Amino acid sequence: MKLVRTVLLCLVLVVKLSYSQEEGEEVEVEAEAPEEHAEGPGGEADTPSVVVDERKPCAGWMGGVPGTPGHNGASGRDGRDGRDGTKGETGEPGAPGEKGDTGEPGLTGPEGPRGFPGTPGLKGDQGESALLYRSAFSVGLIDRTPMPNVPIKFNKIFYNGQRHYDDSTGKFRCSIPGVYYFTYHLTVYLKDVKVSLYKSDKTIMFTFDQFQENNIDQASGSIILHLDTGEEVWLQVYGEEAYAGIYADNINDSTFSGFLLYPDIKTQNGDR
Repeated sequence: MKLVRTVLLCLVLVVKLSYSQEEGEEVEVEAEAPEEHAEGPGGEADTPSVVVDERKPCAGWMGGVPGTPGHNGASGRDGRDGRDGTKGETGEPGAPGEKGDTGEPGLTGPEGPRGFPGTPGLKGDQGESALLYRSAFSVGLIDRTPMPNVPIKFNKIFYNGQRHYDDSTGKFRCSIPGVYYFTYHLTVYLKDVKVSLYKSDKTIMFTFDQFQENNIDQASGSIILHLDTGEEVWLQVYGEEAYAGIYADNINDSTFSGFLLYPDIKTQNGDR
């Protein structure tokens, strides 16, 4: 809007300046015309007459100097928004940001469908035969009253397939290192019974039973022990002969048994 007003003002000034110059040229032409007239009868030349346009009192003056430009007009209103330009090219990827904190674990999802069976694995190495790790015995008492403080000799053999029990000494000798289970069931008659189980000259456990007159009683015990090769286990009456009331006959038995639970087998890391 400001530009339009400035242009219009310039056009007005140009028109006024052009108009003033045309009037000045007309006055000059009229002033030169009398010089061409002949002298009059009196020898004097006629005085020329100047014709002045009374409608234009300023016609004999030169055109004025253009005036100073006017002040700038007020700013016009903002134009309408232009159309959106074309989409620019994709910029280069930015540098990776810092790693964020680990989020909280999500909820456990539902159980998936059962998968197909896997392919069979390779055949393993052949293991050692279980026949190599058998050790068991079960024996009974024949003599009615064993001697105190010495191994009780159980001479009635129920089972002694590997011959790890020696009936001549009354002791079981370990040939396969491992864990063993031992148990005994004794008939008590005529005297009290106090018996102990030994492992390599060391008392491991005691069993005591008090005899009741005119009655046959039972005393028993069991234990699990680890044995190394060469260690021995046996039973014997502990203390005086007054505690040697272990009894056996054709209808009452006193027995001592034991067997290997599992042998010591070293694994690749050295554990058993």
